[in-house]
Amino acid sequence: MIDRVDISVDEGPPILLAIAGYDPSSGAGITADLKVYAAHGMYGVSAITALTVQSTQGVRRVEAISPELLAETLACLREDLAISGLKIGMLATAENVGAVSRFVGSAGIQKPYLVLDPVLKSSSGADLLSPEGVVRLKEDLIPRVGWLIPNTEELAVLTGLPVGNRPEVEAAAAALASEYPGLNLVVTGGHLESPDDYLRLAGGACRWLPGRRIETTSTHGTGCAFSSALLCRLVLGDDPVEAVVGTKAYVAEAMELAQPIGKGRGPCIS
Repeated sequence: MIDRVDISVDEGPPILLAIAGYDPSSGAGITADLKVYAAHGMYGVSAITALTVQSTQGVRRVEAISPELLAETLACLREDLAISGLKIGMLATAENVGAVSRFVGSAGIQKPYLVLDPVLKSSSGADLLSPEGVVRLKEDLIPRVGWLIPNTEELAVLTGLPVGNRPEVEAAAAALASEYPGLNLVVTGGHLESPDDYLRLAGGACRWLPGRRIETTSTHGTGCAFSSALLCRLVLGDDPVEAVVGTKAYVAEAMELAQPIGKGRGPCIS
């Protein structure tokens, strides 16, 4: 049985860790994760995997943090803090995937509160994880987490299957589920003709969650916001379906209320 995270006012808010890249425009990555954590009443801490040169107009350069520095940061946080949950985003290199996998294996965070957003490319097309890193992700990290939140393009890379419509999403999700028993999967469908998300729980239950197109330029970081908000709702005690439905509503509302920032695709969490 999984112990629900006990939230005590006397002990302060739950502490959530984000492992991801740094976006200086604060649209995605670490800064977006921390904004979402704060909005849900959580205390966020972080470990940066890569520095990027980017703005709302796209990614210009990526420079990965060394796996030694990343591992030291994670060990330092673990020694000091009782971490209730972890969201993992951009990892940049195979070596960083390995460092995070080792941390997850020893950190003592319950599997239902380990959420992985497999960030493989930026929305502007820049590669954010090497091919070797994708292999390490599949072999070492995905088996350790409780939730995987790919978009359709990421699902195609992880499975090697076409993912362009609902039947293909369902088939690819089933293939992934057979490879990783116990994994909860949410495929975000922003790239589909109708932006519906597909939920497949570890027990085999499946459902489509209807979405709608939102006319806005504030779409940067939607994947980061979704995965971080999902972790928050799980830690707060939502059951898996409630957590995903609530997360979807949260991100949609954030996009609708976001103030236009920058000359390109502004942040969905402003």
